[in-house]
Amino acid sequence: MAAPLLLRSIPYLRLRLHHQHQDQHRISGSLFATPCRLWCTAAAPTGSHENLSPTDSATVDWSAADLPKNARCEDTDYRKWKVEILRDIEPITSLAKDILHSGRYIDGEHLTAEDKKIVVDKLLAYHPHSEDKIGSGLDSIMVDRHPTFKSSRCLFVIRTDGGWIDFSYLKCIQAYIRDKYPSHAERFIREHFKRGSG
Repeated sequence: MAAPLLLRSIPYLRLRLHHQHQDQHRISGSLFATPCRLWCTAAAPTGSHENLSPTDSATVDWSAADLPKNARCEDTDYRKWKVEILRDIEPITSLAKDILHSGRYIDGEHLTAEDKKIVVDKLLAYHPHSEDKIGSGLDSIMVDRHPTFKSSRCLFVIRTDGGWIDFSYLKCIQAYIRDKYPSHAERFIREHFKRGSG
């Protein structure tokens, strides 16, 4: 019973603290009483409860649903992971872009043994359909034009049976992120990958 009573008094407490804060600014010689939000991590009302007077607080039934999620902590946590994810995927993303767009490889050229190993271990291994892509076995990785979208260059698996199939390095990176950072993967992918990429 004490908890609902405590929650009902929070708007009054916030208002009182806010007025004390303004009074301190006036006393200290400030010409303008700068409004300053006072946040309570336990309960900070939102929406229509924001500007309640002390007399209104008794009529509002505060519940856990009225309390905001701790968005600042969530954003700080996500920002920390975002930096970690970017740091983690940057080397392989840079290599893939370099292979496809720098002119190191011409259309139809197979990757060097060193680049092939990195692409297979750090990209193809994470493709959602890597087993289907490899099929009868992996012979090499090739750079060439996409068969449908001629202006796009992409990576191809050259199979031991002579067949070949393209694969998206973006799908590989997205699958890697989903696997390694499940809590933040979807938000990160939404923010950093164009819709339909991969």
